[in-house]
Amino acid sequence: MALNNDAHRSSDRDTPHPTPRKNLSRIVRSGSPAGRGSAFRRSSGPSRSAVAGSTATPVAPRRSRTRNALSVVVMTLAVGLVATVALPSYAFDPVANASPEFARSEVAAMTFDQPQQVAVAESVADTSVGRDAITATTPEELQAARDAAAAAAAAAAAEQSRATASASYASYSGMSAREYLANPAYPNFSLSQVYQVGLQYQGVPYVYGGADPSGFDCSGFVMYVYAQFGIPLAHSVRSQAASGTVIDASAAQPGDLVIFSDGSHDGIYAGNGNILHAPYEGASVRVQPIWTDAHYFVRLGI
Repeated sequence: MALNNDAHRSSDRDTPHPTPRKNLSRIVRSGSPAGRGSAFRRSSGPSRSAVAGSTATPVAPRRSRTRNALSVVVMTLAVGLVATVALPSYAFDPVANASPEFARSEVAAMTFDQPQQVAVAESVADTSVGRDAITATTPEELQAARDAAAAAAAAAAAEQSRATASASYASYSGMSAREYLANPAYPNFSLSQVYQVGLQYQGVPYVYGGADPSGFDCSGFVMYVYAQFGIPLAHSVRSQAASGTVIDASAAQPGDLVIFSDGSHDGIYAGNGNILHAPYEGASVRVQPIWTDAHYFVRLGI
């Protein structure tokens, strides 16, 4: 039995054996006589390739081929998975792939990266801000404008009336002051009635030396009005002032005389600081405010 084993070992060393080395080691490790016997039986005798006289490449078992193929697939999948996970990080470059419309401009870079400071010199003066000069018209101003327009229309109408009266007075052929003194139209004297008679001659033009409705100067107008009440007056301011009694301004009534202090002018008091008079060349008999404080009041008929 030992000789047979030695013969087999000798034959194994001299002749290639088709059984893989791995399988032989498994058989040796088994340690059982039956295993050794079966191993011996499997390896007894030369292989078919040896008998055929040709050298053949050992063929791997089918299980080893399947395991090797599975290993290759697993490695391929592992490499693909790692490459898939790592690809975006390698492929995406935030700087190189930035869209131009979303890129930071130079102004944005300066705003966020550099401190912004504004230095103002101490010599710079504060600028005062005022309101616009445009204003709206108030209701009071509108009413004042309407009143002014109405007053202008009334003045124009009065002027037209005076012009008509002046034309009629220019052809005057009525009674003179002397004739009225001989036959007064108003024998009963009244200051208020004197004023009302004087108002009838508004619009008569100023004529130097005139003493009837065709034209009056200041003293000629006063003389003509008072003559209708039978009160004689000279055609002179100073003479008329001396013909009556000086009264206090607080006692003056419409119909009293207004005498200018320098003796240059007079007229009939119209009340409320106004005078009814024949003012100057180019104007006509009218009522207007007394424009000077240098005046006093004289009352006639007392």
